[in-house]
Amino acid sequence: MKKKVKTGLIAIVSSLMLAACGGQASAPSPNESSSAAQEAQGTLAQIKEKGVLTVLTSNDAPFSYIDTQTQQYTGIDAEIITEIAKRLGIEKVEVKVTKFENLLLELNNKNGDIVADAMWVKPEREKIAAFTDLWYNQADGLIVQKDDTSIKGLDDLADKVVGGQKGTTFLELLNQMKSEGKVKDVKVFGSQAELLLAINTKKIDAALTDMAVTAFTIKNDPTLNVKMVSPYEAHFEGPTAAAVRKEDTDLLEAVNTELAKLKEEGFVLEVLKKYGLGEDNMAE
Repeated sequence: MKKKVKTGLIAIVSSLMLAACGGQASAPSPNESSSAAQEAQGTLAQIKEKGVLTVLTSNDAPFSYIDTQTQQYTGIDAEIITEIAKRLGIEKVEVKVTKFENLLLELNNKNGDIVADAMWVKPEREKIAAFTDLWYNQADGLIVQKDDTSIKGLDDLADKVVGGQKGTTFLELLNQMKSEGKVKDVKVFGSQAELLLAINTKKIDAALTDMAVTAFTIKNDPTLNVKMVSPYEAHFEGPTAAAVRKEDTDLLEAVNTELAKLKEEGFVLEVLKKYGLGEDNMAE
């Protein structure tokens, strides 16, 4: 009898110890199951299931912006990504606006699915995000006041105060030129609008920025007392693409597949021409 009692106690104690050590697997919580299922599903499948592609932009005309009159998402990048989303069977494109210098940060924080805002492909950016095939090329433009005849190129900035937008390649070049004594001083601005206003009000002598942005802005705002230097020898080629998180390979491949079709069909060229660019801006 004692032997049976002893054996029973050992069995109970062993059972308790096994449970305490995790020997018996507990059922996953609903949240854990849902998260695991989403990871297995892949980003593109999740976007399709939700029916919404969230695009990150700095509200940057003429590339990717909300039209103030129609409140519609529009621009070069906007039209391309909207058509790609449509062809992928994604019902809606939703826009989240953030500062240009924070676009990739917000992408990796999962506050959006893709960056589509005339972003140049650069080695330092490729370290933190995956870029699609090139959408198009766009050069830099040098902007001055309308009555300025002294500035004809980058070699004429040694005694000038020049502006650049925060987070852009243009600002990096200007800072380098300043360190080499090729620019008197560099002023930093948070947006293209602030940059052009600074030239307009003579707070700076010139600005280095996107050629397409300035051409579009001057065309649509005749009150600006600014002009693009012409002829002008551009410093950059401007390889432009969209960016996704490195792990979102399924989304990257799908976007590239549809982008190739849009190039072949002439859709991308039509969009470029609509916003003042052309065949010279097409990318392979």
